Amino acid sequence: MTVAQALAAVHRQIMWTRLIAVVEEQARTLVRTSFSTAVREAGDLSAGVFDLQGRMLAQAVTGTPGHVNTMAIAVQGFLKKFPAAIMKKGDAYITNDPWLASGHLHDITVVAPAFYRGKLVAFFASVIHLVDVGGRGMGPDARQVFEEGIAIPMMPLVRGERLNADLLEILLANTREPTQVEGDVHAVLTASAEGERRLVEMLEEFAIDDLEELGVYIIEQSYKATLDIIRTLKPGVYSNKMTVDGYGVPITLRATCTIEPDRIKVDWAGTSPMSRFGINVVEPYTTAYTCFGLRCALAPEIPNNYGSLSPFEVTAPPGSILHAVRPAPVAARHIIGLMLPDVVFGCLEQVLPGGVQAEGGLMWNPYVRGTRLPDGSHKAWESFFFSNGGTGARPTKDGMSATAFPAGTRSVQVEAAEMVAPVIILKKELRTDSGGAGRYRGGLGQTIHISSRSPGSFSVQAMFDRIDHPALGRSGGQPGAVGACHLLSGAAIAGMGLQEIPEGGILVLELPGGAGHGDPRERDPELLRQDIANGYVTEQSAARLYSEATPSGTRDEQPAYDHPGVAR
Repeated sequence: MTVAQALAAVHRQIMWTRLIAVVEEQARTLVRTSFSTAVREAGDLSAGVFDLQGRMLAQAVTGTPGHVNTMAIAVQGFLKKFPAAIMKKGDAYITNDPWLASGHLHDITVVAPAFYRGKLVAFFASVIHLVDVGGRGMGPDARQVFEEGIAIPMMPLVRGERLNADLLEILLANTREPTQVEGDVHAVLTASAEGERRLVEMLEEFAIDDLEELGVYIIEQSYKATLDIIRTLKPGVYSNKMTVDGYGVPITLRATCTIEPDRIKVDWAGTSPMSRFGINVVEPYTTAYTCFGLRCALAPEIPNNYGSLSPFEVTAPPGSILHAVRPAPVAARHIIGLMLPDVVFGCLEQVLPGGVQAEGGLMWNPYVRGTRLPDGSHKAWESFFFSNGGTGARPTKDGMSATAFPAGTRSVQVEAAEMVAPVIILKKELRTDSGGAGRYRGGLGQTIHISSRSPGSFSVQAMFDRIDHPALGRSGGQPGAVGACHLLSGAAIAGMGLQEIPEGGILVLELPGGAGHGDPRERDPELLRQDIANGYVTEQSAARLYSEATPSGTRDEQPAYDHPGVAR
């Protein structure tokens, strides 16, 4: 390589990094301008830039794999219906069709063209989760997708800088939270405009007219780098399965991973059939989280784009729970979809030196709703907030506590959750002894107590798995603790479905922990001492699960709290 060629390569790398910064600014704009806690506090979104063929060139670091990787599929679908030749500056297109985009009606995907000097140069896309789109609300109880909210086919949201006011009016008439929904729709448009502005600045700074040459370089380099890693693996067929709670009937997730010199195929044949409840997963969402599992284990340092995703092929039998067909209910598709990377890890454990992380506890997202405000007035309200279990231990490190994997969303802060709805979170703390024992301990879940500030009862949409089937360890590691949900009074709450909480009642969520990795008898005694001192592991559990003698450790009790539902 000549000096000139080397300098050109460095220059392209700088532009590539700058392009990633452009879409990150797009995402941060979405966070700063959104109204809902899901987007503003938890980062339940995606943002990306695409070439004129609809191939993703860069994604923002902020965002979830389910949104990012379904967005990577959806843009080409938009271009089939709305060819680039008909697009004008200021246009934007929208859908929440589960089978064309992000997997359930609560997510909107918006695509907008970007122009430079009158020429179309790229597309910006975003996905965000709307707090409510009507119907039964987000939950697993529906029997058809028609019950789960209003559906928006692929259609214009903005034409020639004129907002589709009729569409917005219909959408707002079908939501319990019109202010938050309207604000989030405008936030997406603001983010797309900011992405275009930043891209124009980049093109001018680097004195280029479009992204054509840079886009080819990004895709080719990412594809080659991913292939180089695949070719280090032993070709063969590797299988794994997992059993999870499901809704009333346990679900089996079975993956067969075929490693070839130029690609990896994952086939989900043998997985359970569709559920009659809304925990089904559409094919794009299955592809999204399967590919995320592959990339996490094999190529975490390679940027995620069309090139790095191309060597992966994902299939699932139509009619299975991972390839739901219309009009199956899909609102709570994340419950099953978030399990897929752990299943994929079980396949790759058989071929990767050093292994992969153990299975993790899940993200639990309680949707709460009511019909009265604290002053007694009648108004429908709905709120939800992300709450995370523990991740599985890694081959060389403990798991992370109260951390969303694979979703990547942040927990919503107590103050933010209480600001947008009449809920009160009375306790939120790490759950002692929930991390699976191992040479490396699983991450801890958390315990959360939730009630309402309004008179009368309120409801919770439960979407909680790993109550009957814990996260399993690897290489001798022990399972994480299963989750539990109930009222503080002792009354049972089922893990799935809409349920009423009586006035003054307190909902208790005990989130599952991640599993351990390696033989617990090999844990560093100093790490175990720290676990006991920090309240992560009790002395009794340490003595039972770890062979090393454990020093005594104390943890201050938390003060009691005053609440009408708590007996003093």
